[in-house]
Amino acid sequence: MSNQSTIIAVAKKVIETEGDAIKNLVSLIDSEFSEAVNFIYNSKGRVVITGIGKSAVIATKIVATLNSTGTPAIFMHAADAIHGDLGTIQSNDVVICISKSGNTPEIKVLVPLIKNGGNKLIAITANKSSFLGQQADFVLNSYVEKEACPNNLAPTTSTTAQLVIGDALSVCLLEMKGFSSKDFAKYHPGGALGKKLYLRVHDISSVNNKPSVKPDTPVKEVIVEISEKMLGVAAVVENNRILGVVTDGDIRRMLNKYDNISGLTAKDIMTPGPKSIEAEAMAVDALELMEANSISQLLVEENGEYAGVIHLHNLIKEGII
Repeated sequence: MSNQSTIIAVAKKVIETEGDAIKNLVSLIDSEFSEAVNFIYNSKGRVVITGIGKSAVIATKIVATLNSTGTPAIFMHAADAIHGDLGTIQSNDVVICISKSGNTPEIKVLVPLIKNGGNKLIAITANKSSFLGQQADFVLNSYVEKEACPNNLAPTTSTTAQLVIGDALSVCLLEMKGFSSKDFAKYHPGGALGKKLYLRVHDISSVNNKPSVKPDTPVKEVIVEISEKMLGVAAVVENNRILGVVTDGDIRRMLNKYDNISGLTAKDIMTPGPKSIEAEAMAVDALELMEANSISQLLVEENGEYAGVIHLHNLIKEGII
């Protein structure tokens, strides 16, 4: 067997093993899961998530997902907790402890301290009969038959299962809170994702030039307007209402069609009824409209009047593409 075929076979086996384990989690979601979600939803504190080793890494990701979807959460490392960080937990907080075995030494020390503080404890564990499983108020079962590691040792399938349980928990809470795309944008203002959720057409078009000509503007002046405004287009406007558009393409087609252009005006070469978009529309909607019509710019309207131009290059610059 070649090196390439071996690699491909191993990769596929890992994915199949983890995929089967994730599918099996569906059968493990029960009323206790629902009770845990409801308790978090009705609690007045934060969600404190703790774990040791690879489970601690998974805990940090679940914390990030909860925070980004409207549920305040914080990470507390199980080892640090028993060496001074237990004060992280406040009286109204809910604690989630993640451990595949549920029997690690740090967990056995930490769990009674959490219980003594009066905080509700939710376990994400593959072993419901473990110390953690027996002590927790709610147990979210993340059982997996085996790890993807051929020695059944390296946390692979088990950590994937923990992550999926955390995602299920987060999305349930998101749904219960009625968390919308606008809410999501508040928590993700940076980067391309944030811009897709909050950047509007007028945020971009307002900083662009606003090329426009009248219907009777001579072609030579139209060409100058397009060239000076550097957007490859000029709106043909009358009483600030869009009648048509002249693009670089219209200019090229005109030169191919006419030997003498001295008597031509914008109205003679414009494309009537051009594609346009409202200033309040989302910038990502402008991108979709451009892609659907194979064009690189859109005229912008506000209250039925010409308000500017948004160009494909603007969207590229903003990272929306």
